[in-house]
Amino acid sequence: MQQVPSFNALIEKTVLDNWDRDALTDFQGQTLQYHDVARKIEKVHILFENSGVQRGDKIALCGRNSSQWAVAFLATLTYGAIAVPILHEFNAEQIHNIVNHSEAKLLFVGDHVATVIDPLKMPGLEGIINNPDYSLMVSRTDKLTYAREHLNELYGKRFPKYFRREHICYYKEQSPDELALINYTSGTTGFSKGVMLPYRALWSNYDFACHVLGDTIKVGDSIISMLPMAHMYGMAFEFIFEFLHGCHVFYLNRVPSPAIIAKALADIRPVIVIAVPLIIEKIIRKKVFPKIQNNRMRLLMQMPVISKKVRQMICQEVLKAFGGRMYEVIIGGAALNQEVEHFLKKIEFPYTVGYGATECAPIICYSDWHTFAQGSCGRAVKHMEVKIDSPDPARVPGEILTRGLNVMLGYYKDAEATAQTIDRDGWYHTGDLGTIDVRGNVFINGRIKNMLLGPSGQNIYPEEIEDKLNSMTMVVESVVVQRDNKLVALVYPDWDEAHNMNFSQADLESIMEQNRNGLNQQLPAYEKITEIEIRKEEFEKTPKKSIKRYLYQ
Repeated sequence: MQQVPSFNALIEKTVLDNWDRDALTDFQGQTLQYHDVARKIEKVHILFENSGVQRGDKIALCGRNSSQWAVAFLATLTYGAIAVPILHEFNAEQIHNIVNHSEAKLLFVGDHVATVIDPLKMPGLEGIINNPDYSLMVSRTDKLTYAREHLNELYGKRFPKYFRREHICYYKEQSPDELALINYTSGTTGFSKGVMLPYRALWSNYDFACHVLGDTIKVGDSIISMLPMAHMYGMAFEFIFEFLHGCHVFYLNRVPSPAIIAKALADIRPVIVIAVPLIIEKIIRKKVFPKIQNNRMRLLMQMPVISKKVRQMICQEVLKAFGGRMYEVIIGGAALNQEVEHFLKKIEFPYTVGYGATECAPIICYSDWHTFAQGSCGRAVKHMEVKIDSPDPARVPGEILTRGLNVMLGYYKDAEATAQTIDRDGWYHTGDLGTIDVRGNVFINGRIKNMLLGPSGQNIYPEEIEDKLNSMTMVVESVVVQRDNKLVALVYPDWDEAHNMNFSQADLESIMEQNRNGLNQQLPAYEKITEIEIRKEEFEKTPKKSIKRYLYQ
């Protein structure tokens, strides 16, 4: 294996090198400089130490993106504990499941999460800590209570004069394969997979980003964090790389509505934009298309002499919508709408589409916008290999396989699923179908897995929703599909029972609407069903009686 430096040593170095620079800002809120982050990390370390947290213990974090979330995460790693980031949009049951399955000792929560969870459903926790001020929501040990009540006193004893650079000495991982964090792909017991990511994977993703963006993004540059940090895409490329590079990260710690995103882009003018397709498509459709989709503009675009200047003018307008200063927009998580991608390519807008998976922390493929091939998701990145399991990889789609430093250790407490996903030669089987051209560009043709993508990059597993829906009144079977970024449930009802009960179509529709409302109460916002369509015929099935899902997408 390639020589991999200590990841925690890099955290220590960036704090020392950028001591007086701005580090983390809650948009329209407080700013922490690198030395403020270091001071808060020390306080969390003192809290851990005096409450009995040992190296290797699991520390769960669940809340909206914020500077305090980032500090708690950094403090966990640099103490030698294992971080368990949890999407704040998961419902209470999902959060409870992950906390229990991971055997977390402590849980950091944001304001919203604190109001929905039930501590009694997480009996293994020794305490729940409120992220904004590290006050205790729940303490089940005298040690934790004492440590929090006397935290300032304990801090003062350790640093009687004041906290300085030379006081910093973080835990250094003993091996590149040491476990750094467990990231859950889902929140329910039956489907949850805890992806075990080692320090080498975090370093490798950071080293890749340095390789492709290190000369473009400068120390002190600004970046907006729009994606959830509990999602590896947002964590790796809107937080870890920038923090280690000496940048200034701004958190949209409220719900990132189009209006808030537009204001943040205009105010912060980020040097790079990381996004999922939905965000880009909304900006293009709402801010750009209305200005250019008129007869005059269409006529100008068709005139050979003028069209190039018009395209350049339009490109400048689109750049302004993103703050006017960025090098490129990196899109990941799902395929970009073809109409939008064709438009961006036509005006020579600096965009690129990458490809990754939680199991690779997350990056697998990427190309700089100058060399990006339209319709692809880039090429295998530094430290990674990609191949297609196909007799003719350029023409016949096959499963995309990858291996390298980014690949996970496996799934927590699930050796069987690990063995099914990583083969003996170390290849991670992505479950995605694709081809690869002679230049190494990877093209995704479809998903073997049925995962859908939520509006902020959340992973949606339709089988989980269907499992709940299939147990509801008059439902025989169902398929959840995504239409215009909304989830629709196709339902084949119990027609025999409906006939016996003398139910009309209107009666069935009323029952399904009640089912929909009941189902949505069990789901986080990004998984809610907007409509139930009633089918007259059963779904077509394979010989194994599995529904042919691809017929209904």
